Amino acid sequence: MAKTKRRQFGCCLCIGLLGVISICLCIALGVFLHGGCSDFTFKHAAVSADSQLCSDIGRDILQQGGSAVDGAIAALLCTSLVNPQSMGLGGGSIFTVRDASGMVKTFSSRETVPQLFKADLLKGCPKSFSFITGSQWIGVPGELRGYEMVHRRYGKLPWAKLFEPTIRLAREGFPMPAFLGNFLNHTLIKNLVETTSLCQVFCKQNKTVLGMGDTLKFPQLAETMETIAQQGVDAFYTGQIGLDLIQDITAAGGTLTMDDLKSYQVQVKDAWTVPLGDYQMHVPPPPAGGAMLAFILNIVKGFHFTPKSMEGDQKVLTYHRYIEAAKFANGQRRSVRDPDFGPKIDASYMVDSDFADQIRTLISKDRTYNNSYYNVKPSPDRYGTTHVSVLAEDGSAVSVTSTINQIFGSAVYSPKTGIILNNELADFCFRAERVSAGEQPPSSMAPAILSSSSGKKTIVIGGSGGSMITTAMALSLMNHLWLGKSLKDAIAAPIVFVDGNNFVNFEPNFDKSVIEALKVIGHRVKDSPYFFNVVNVVAKEDRCITAVSDARKLGKAAGY
Repeated sequence: MAKTKRRQFGCCLCIGLLGVISICLCIALGVFLHGGCSDFTFKHAAVSADSQLCSDIGRDILQQGGSAVDGAIAALLCTSLVNPQSMGLGGGSIFTVRDASGMVKTFSSRETVPQLFKADLLKGCPKSFSFITGSQWIGVPGELRGYEMVHRRYGKLPWAKLFEPTIRLAREGFPMPAFLGNFLNHTLIKNLVETTSLCQVFCKQNKTVLGMGDTLKFPQLAETMETIAQQGVDAFYTGQIGLDLIQDITAAGGTLTMDDLKSYQVQVKDAWTVPLGDYQMHVPPPPAGGAMLAFILNIVKGFHFTPKSMEGDQKVLTYHRYIEAAKFANGQRRSVRDPDFGPKIDASYMVDSDFADQIRTLISKDRTYNNSYYNVKPSPDRYGTTHVSVLAEDGSAVSVTSTINQIFGSAVYSPKTGIILNNELADFCFRAERVSAGEQPPSSMAPAILSSSSGKKTIVIGGSGGSMITTAMALSLMNHLWLGKSLKDAIAAPIVFVDGNNFVNFEPNFDKSVIEALKVIGHRVKDSPYFFNVVNVVAKEDRCITAVSDARKLGKAAGY
C-alpha cells in the first residue's frame, strides 16, 4: 500500500514537473516570437490614439511602409470622425517630430486671427464656464497645411493613401462610437447639438441627437476629403472647397475670407529641450504649452521624488508640492503668447532650471497662499482636443495634438464641405489684452518626445482636455519617471487639477484622506463635475514598445 502511494506521488510529481516545464517552454517560445517582449508590448512600432479604430488605422499605415508622420496623419483623419467634438479639418494642430537621426522639430498649424475680426471681441468673453459658440470666434484653420508640410518632409506613402480608410468610413458609415454616443446624450451637449447647425450631422430626422446603435455618416465630409486626397490641400486653401467654406462661414455671420486661407503659413521651429534625469524632453515653444509643462516638471524634479514619496504622510507632502508647482505655473500663463505679436516676452526663462530652483524655495512644506503670492490672475478653463503618439520601426517618432478648441468648437457646421469650425479665438479670453491679425492664440497643447542619453529609451507622450493637458501630462510623467508606476498605471491614476482660479479639483476615486489633509494645509478644494484629461503614450525601452491609450476616452493603442 505504501509503495503504491509512493508510486502515485511520484507520478503526480512527474506530471507536475512536466506541466511546469511546458509552461516555461511556452513562455520562452512567446518571448522568442515577440523578440524578447511580453504579450502586452510590441517589437516594431505602435500608435496610440483616442480610439482603437483610429489606432488600428495608424498601425496599418505603418505596416504598409508608412512613416511615423504617415501613421499620425491617418490616425488624426480617422479621429475627426470618431471624436469630431475634439478635432477636425476646421481646426489646427501641433506636431513634434523626431526623425530617424534624432533631430526634433515642431510644426504649429494652430488657427490664427483673421484679417477682419470683431474689434470688441474680448468683451464677449464669459467669466464662467460656458460654450463659446458663434462665427465671431472662428480662427483661420491650419490643420491641413500642417499635414501637408510634415508629409512633404517625412512622408513615405502617397498622400491619397492616408485618406482612404477615413473616406470609406465617412461615406459608408460606422456604428456610433461609445464615447461619442454617451457624450451626445449628455444634457449640455445634447442641447448644444440640437439647437445649432451641428444637428445636420448628429441628429435623427426628428431633430433629436443620435445615440448608441445608430450609424454615423459624414457624406459631405467624405467628398471634401476625396477632393483633398486627389488634388492636395490647395483645394482647401485656394480652391473650390475654400470658396464653399468661406461662403458658409459668411452665411453664419463670420468674417473669414479667401485671403485669410491663401495667406496661412505653418510655423516651423526647433523644439525646446529640457533635461529630466536620464531623458531630454523636447516640447514645442510658445504659444504652445510646452513651457508650462517644463516649468512644473523642473520644479518637481528638484524634490527628488521616489516610490517612497507615496507612502504614509509623504504622500500628502508629495501632492502638496505638486499642487504648489501648478499654482506657480498658473502665475506664468500670460507669458505664453505668440512671440511675433503683442508685447515681446521671452518665455525661455520658464524652461530654465535656475528659475525653477528659485520658485521651489518659495514652496512651504505646511502651508499654501493666496493668488497674489503666485501672481495668478483668475481665468476660466477650457476643455477639448485630441492626441496621437506614434513610434515607427526606424526610430522616428511623432507626438501630435490637434483641436477645434472647445467641445464642437464654434458649433458652426459648413453644410457645403462637411467641416465643423473651431472657436480658437476664445483662447485669448483672459490671457491677452488685445489680439492681432495673424496671431496664434496661447495654448496648453504640449506634444512631447523624451529621448534617453543612451538612445535606448523613448517616450512619445501628449494629452488632451484643454486646460487639463498640463496637469494630465505632468502627473503621468511624474508618476512614471519618479514614483515608479508603469505607464498604464501612471496614466490611470486619478489626477489633481489646479484650475485657473487656483482652486484644487480632485478626480473621482482620488485618495480621500489626502484630500482632507490638503484642506488642513489650506488648499481651497472645489468639486469639479468635469474631468476631460486624457493622455496617450508610446514608449520604447531597449527593444520593446509599450503603447497606452487613456481608458478615460475608451481608447486603445495598436502596434506590431
